[in-house]
Amino acid sequence: MKKINRIMTNICSENLTESRDFYTKLFDFKVDYDSDWFVHLISKDKKLELGIIDRTNKIVPKDFQSIPQGFYVTFVVDNADEVFKVAKSENFEIISEPADTFYGQRRLLLKDPNGTLIDVSSPIKDFDF
Repeated sequence: MKKINRIMTNICSENLTESRDFYTKLFDFKVDYDSDWFVHLISKDKKLELGIIDRTNKIVPKDFQSIPQGFYVTFVVDNADEVFKVAKSENFEIISEPADTFYGQRRLLLKDPNGTLIDVSSPIKDFDF
């Protein structure tokens, strides 16, 4: 088996500042690197990373510079309702308000500034299948 040293999601963006603010206001990220073509976010405990890259940058292949489809990013947090409150106060696009799921998660869906579907979930305490 090949060892994985690190995995990081990079989101293509048309507005790096707006995208950076979306993720730092909702989640436990701080800005590690900020330029005119790339922003690197890292969790305060330094265990999680998220990259935001200018979708038109030459290192992004032309066929992948369009609005994303066919995937979403999930953030598992302690309390999805708290994230919802922040999203609402910041006027972020809310796809669905927090609701309990059949599989034991409280789930909120948002759309980030780039059109990426963001799933914010928290475990339901004492849930039993």
